[in-house]
Amino acid sequence: MDRNISLIVYPVKHIARAKAFYEELLGVEPYVDSPYYVGFRVGDMEIGLDPNGHCKGMAGPIGYFTTGDIAQRLRTLVEAGAQIQQDVTDVGGGMLIAWVRDADGNLSGLRQAPRRIG
Repeated sequence: MDRNISLIVYPVKHIARAKAFYEELLGVEPYVDSPYYVGFRVGDMEIGLDPNGHCKGMAGPIGYFTTGDIAQRLRTLVEAGAQIQQDVTDVGGGMLIAWVRDADGNLSGLRQAPRRIG
């Protein structure tokens, strides 16, 4: 479950213009449309737009790898030489994300879906 990229998030400066562009490019309407995030689903992939991405240090798109245990995965990546750019953060509804930088400064994201009870 750790080795697939399920989400790519683009930092954008103008959310309305970016939303119009990606609606046309992807041929679908967003399933999440808020001032702080716009998300599109295309098959098993999610494409996200983050109007605050540049302020958070995003210089370009970030691919997010899905994991079942984000804290453990983050620890193993740090042990392998990664540096934490953004520690584990709940971005709403129990969805957890984190960012790491590799030795060359490239960003990668981790994503853990909310735990289901019952």
